[in-house]
Amino acid sequence: MLTGSQALTPAPSPSKVSAHFTDSPTTMRSRLPAFARLMRLDKPIGTLLLLWPTLWGLWFASNGHPDPMLLLIFCLGTFLMRAAGCLINDYCDRDFDGHVERTNKRPLVSGEVKPKEALLLAAVLLLAALVLVLPLNRLTLLLTIPAAFLAATYPLTKRFLPLPQAYLGIAYSFGIPMAFAAQTGSVPAFAWILLLANLLWTVAYDTEYAMVDRPDDLKIGIKTSAITFGRFDVTAVMLCFTGFIALMAWLGLESQRGMVYFISLLIASGLIAQQYSQIMAREPAACFKAFLSNNRVGAVIFMGLVLDYGLSH
Repeated sequence: MLTGSQALTPAPSPSKVSAHFTDSPTTMRSRLPAFARLMRLDKPIGTLLLLWPTLWGLWFASNGHPDPMLLLIFCLGTFLMRAAGCLINDYCDRDFDGHVERTNKRPLVSGEVKPKEALLLAAVLLLAALVLVLPLNRLTLLLTIPAAFLAATYPLTKRFLPLPQAYLGIAYSFGIPMAFAAQTGSVPAFAWILLLANLLWTVAYDTEYAMVDRPDDLKIGIKTSAITFGRFDVTAVMLCFTGFIALMAWLGLESQRGMVYFISLLIASGLIAQQYSQIMAREPAACFKAFLSNNRVGAVIFMGLVLDYGLSH
């Protein structure tokens, strides 16, 4: 087992034995797939898990009729912020990822992309996200400050927070108050309760994700909810899921949603029950499959909202 000091030792990088990268157009074109992987363009699951709660917020805030321009801005902003977050995460974890089987081929570990290049691209993406929201009202602009701070600092929390997934949950939920602010000019208590519901959902699915890497994370000294919960990990995941569905049901009652919305919650509950059967044995591949299925949970609830509001009008 690696000690804390050993865990911080950078993994061997093929770039040390290969020729230095040049800045020629041909070389840059050949490296575009590496930059795409760094931004997780090949793994849209993270973008979707960030997008669904933002769309829930827009639909609740607008009573089912979101401003089309706001819808476009928030969809593009979600993509940009998630890509920037991945770049910052990989930059901060570049000395750890080489020791984790699932991440040891990431571009910063393999040397396909230089650390400074990753930071520069992250800055460009964050700037583009800022430009997107400039036309929005003052409250929304003010909320971009904590949103950007949360996205940039989450990777550091894995060094000292027992439950970094809770911090990620706040970061992944901040599109909700921003959506309410952009659509209505205010952030009511309803929005913060929706944020809490999504925080619980995020802790649940990201704990499933952390269960995949638990053996490697224990070796390198990274903190995760899967490690903190220990033998109660499955119980904690299911309690978070239960709290999430309960709060979503309460929000449905408060907003006078119809039968279609509550049916979508029942379907989502069925998908979550299926996840229990997948994670109870704590087998990494099954835990990862359970994590991926949360995209369907988010999509089902969103479709329930869309259809319910559509039928009510």
